[in-house]
Amino acid sequence: MRIGVLGTGNMADALATHWARAGHDVTIGGRDVHQAERLAKRIGGGAKPAGLRGAAESGQMVLAALPFGAGAAVARDLRAALEGKVLLDCSNPVGPGFRLLTAGGPSAAQHLAAAAPGAHVVKAFNLCHEDVWRMRPPVFDGRPLAVPVCGDDETALVRARELVRDMGCEPVAGGGLERAGLLEATAALFIALWVGEGADAQAIAPPLAYAAGPSPVNRKASRTL
Repeated sequence: MRIGVLGTGNMADALATHWARAGHDVTIGGRDVHQAERLAKRIGGGAKPAGLRGAAESGQMVLAALPFGAGAAVARDLRAALEGKVLLDCSNPVGPGFRLLTAGGPSAAQHLAAAAPGAHVVKAFNLCHEDVWRMRPPVFDGRPLAVPVCGDDETALVRARELVRDMGCEPVAGGGLERAGLLEATAALFIALWVGEGADAQAIAPPLAYAAGPSPVNRKASRTL
């Protein structure tokens, strides 16, 4: 698959490295082509440097590895090059005090979709620090990391799930793009717990068997304790 990457930061590095190793044709695009060249060389696997427009034009899939605010502006400028393509959004609109910057309005992913209406926007890869995405693979206690994926176009979702699996992770159906804001709000909460409180965010959810309340077997077991 041809993948264009918009951005030369840590998320671009972490995600594109997996995809290049999986055999995808990766083009790294940056405003500073010299930075794109350095990142492409570090990634290896035949990754090529380009400007932002060159990366957008080269890919069937395009990763917007850009800060919230910058992403929509770049997508608007590249809207013709993004026409008909899958546009992956991994951004988190989180500001000082772990505040969700999109509260009460469209999500970051919806901002991208409005800026490039001909693209098929998919929200994914926003719930973890870039160093988690650098793991080969991200597996914890023998269980692959689950990656929620939100989008409205089924073909785009199929391709995004393929990229999730190429990282050794397991895709999870997150619903349509209207639910991307829930993913972004979850990231804001998790970051506040992890960074602000030093708390284990994973511990706030019960096991799946208890998600809708204890099953009859579990209720019986709890009464015997």
